[in-house]
Amino acid sequence: MPASETSLPPEHPPPSDIIISARGLTMRFGRETAIDSVSFDIPRGKIFGFIGPSGSGKTTTVRCLTGFYRPTAGEVRVLNCPPARFSPALRQKIGYMPQQFVLYPQLSVWENLNFAASIYGLSFRRAKRLNQLLEFVELTDHKKKLARNLSGGMKRRLSLAATLVHNPELLFLDEPTAGIDPVLRRRFWDHFRSLQNEGRTLFVTTQYVGEAAYCDYIGVMAGGRLLMVETPDGLRRRAYGGELVDLQTVERLTYPHLQQLRQLPFVKDRVVRLDETNSVRMVVDDAGEAIPALMEWCRQQNLTVETVEEHLPPFDDVFVEIVQHAAENR
Repeated sequence: MPASETSLPPEHPPPSDIIISARGLTMRFGRETAIDSVSFDIPRGKIFGFIGPSGSGKTTTVRCLTGFYRPTAGEVRVLNCPPARFSPALRQKIGYMPQQFVLYPQLSVWENLNFAASIYGLSFRRAKRLNQLLEFVELTDHKKKLARNLSGGMKRRLSLAATLVHNPELLFLDEPTAGIDPVLRRRFWDHFRSLQNEGRTLFVTTQYVGEAAYCDYIGVMAGGRLLMVETPDGLRRRAYGGELVDLQTVERLTYPHLQQLRQLPFVKDRVVRLDETNSVRMVVDDAGEAIPALMEWCRQQNLTVETVEEHLPPFDDVFVEIVQHAAENR
């Protein structure tokens, strides 16, 4: 679908609440199009997850939004200003954590943070601020350790602390959880939620589709195109055309039963067997309304309900559905 039909968060916040806006953002490198007419708005104080496989255009988008690249076409405004016109004062409001570890391996954790603070001219209560950050990222006991001796997860935590050192209100976090174990990934998202609770806006890119559950809005990227922007629940609904309900009965569901299910007014275009006999999954308009109606239908058919419940597919499956639909509609 065209980006213009999928670009805006569904609640349509007023312009005063928009902290990032892109319209027709396009970036070409020679004959290669890295970003193809991407449009979206991000409300203030939200976590926006930019999800897609490697090479889909996520990092290039971040670099356009932060002013590292000048777009080939389109318009971008961040904090109500084109990135090419960022003033030093406005840049102070932005934090950027790149994919790669860019701090100094020969310096200690403390020295790296102290250097980052000096870049932003922090002097008042600097030591207190750095200690707060080390506690936040759980590196207090490692402050004297050289950065080159840190584990991969510790390096990511140090990078996050350095990104936060000047107390920015808008954070761009490019693949912050890449290459770390699931437990640490969850702790990172706990950190991100704490930052949001302090009033910050977070733009987070990730290859881990399951992390969509932690976001307020998700932008799905594939092949340089923005396929849609949605809430987590909205993403599932858009992927399948409705909500999913699983029905299992004690008695065997016959072919006539399946035909009748497909004709029920609240059942949409799919009713599929989950096994050879008595379990089916169907797409419905609203699971909360469909479940009691299905129980009544089973009673009328003399079928004993074993279970009937809403099915929440994992976001990996949701992403595959969305990408496949997009490929079919191109």
